[in-house]
Amino acid sequence: MIVVVDTGLGNVGSVVNMCARLGVRVKPSGSEEDVRVASVLILPGIGAFDAGMKRLRDLNLVDALTTRVMSGRVPVLGICLGMQLMTRGSEEGVEQGLGWVPASTRSIRNIVPASPARLRLPHIGWNYVRAARDHPLTRNFDPETRFYFVHSYAVVCDDPNDLLVTTNCEGLELTAGFARGNVIGTQYHPEKSHKFGMQMFRDFFAWTEGRR
Repeated sequence: MIVVVDTGLGNVGSVVNMCARLGVRVKPSGSEEDVRVASVLILPGIGAFDAGMKRLRDLNLVDALTTRVMSGRVPVLGICLGMQLMTRGSEEGVEQGLGWVPASTRSIRNIVPASPARLRLPHIGWNYVRAARDHPLTRNFDPETRFYFVHSYAVVCDDPNDLLVTTNCEGLELTAGFARGNVIGTQYHPEKSHKFGMQMFRDFFAWTEGRR
């Protein structure tokens, strides 16, 4: 069962619709029981880091998700805030993150060497991306591949080998995606990225088939 984790803070409907267009059946759910039996997990999210972690705790999903992902090794895709929640924590708040990937979430303003007057946040719009390394989720990238972004915070990985996709902001390459074993995260919104997002989901589900 493919579970789209529904905390009430993400584009769950858009994710479900995109999957349906690919002929992939998914179950949107905020149930601990569904998470514990999922064969694939998708963790979308929009909004503040602390609010996202609080919703996971309120739904009793933190332990269930961590057990399924870290012990069960099921494939998981985090989208936008969902990706950030996979890190240790964020400069946006004080809550501890899930900690599945050795990384931190930082304000783009603190990462990009640009004056506050020149740097416009949130970073919104379509951006070209670049694969940082070979991976099944990036092998169909081409020079025109681009995705839709909406964010003011970005992930900084401790291990450069976890970096999967980058995008340019004010001349600096920001993390647009990471991959560490069964854990995948994208800062962009593939569910809102039309044909590029559809291809990414297609590649994600093909990749999960070999890991189930």
